[in-house]
Amino acid sequence: MFTGIIAAIGRINTITPLAHSPDAGVRLTVHAGGLPLHDVAIGDSIAINGACMTVTEKSEQTFCVDVSRESLNCTVGLDTEGEVNLEKALTLAERLGGHLVSGHVDGQGSVTYFSEVGESWRLDILAPLSLARYLAYKGSVVVNGVSLTVNSVSDQADGCIISINLIPHTIAVTTLKHLVPGARVNLEVDLIARYVERMLSLSALPG
Repeated sequence: MFTGIIAAIGRINTITPLAHSPDAGVRLTVHAGGLPLHDVAIGDSIAINGACMTVTEKSEQTFCVDVSRESLNCTVGLDTEGEVNLEKALTLAERLGGHLVSGHVDGQGSVTYFSEVGESWRLDILAPLSLARYLAYKGSVVVNGVSLTVNSVSDQADGCIISINLIPHTIAVTTLKHLVPGARVNLEVDLIARYVERMLSLSALPG
């Protein structure tokens, strides 16, 4: 589990295919940036742009993860060298500063608007229809690993547009600063919303 509070901006330095096949995954070598690795063991989880990955190798400043083709197909930003948001797995001794995040990307959204408004930035994202029912005013959503609050929801035929306010601190300490209209982003909906939907769907069944 994670909180969606980004601990550091790292960088994917190298991408190595795991096999000579179009269905093969890749091995990423990630520079951890300001993320301390002294307490990270082989087999521990680190979220990269919101996707939970398992550490397979590490040094003082870098770590490696193996990403399956399925994970590559379901996410964005894990097949390109460049900056990524990093967060180590949550421990029970830490504050839950964001919200409960599983690190399982539910789908991809598309940025429709991103601009500075006053002292903050407004970020609008078109979420797919499959995720629209989980997104609500003042609810939580994870964008590229960052826990954020939905300011408004506008339903569309092909999904919904969520509007989010980003404070200067969030811009400074995450890779969201690099977003532009048309960019694809990883989305994870609120964990509790998924369970509520499941319970409601079962309660509607006869018997």
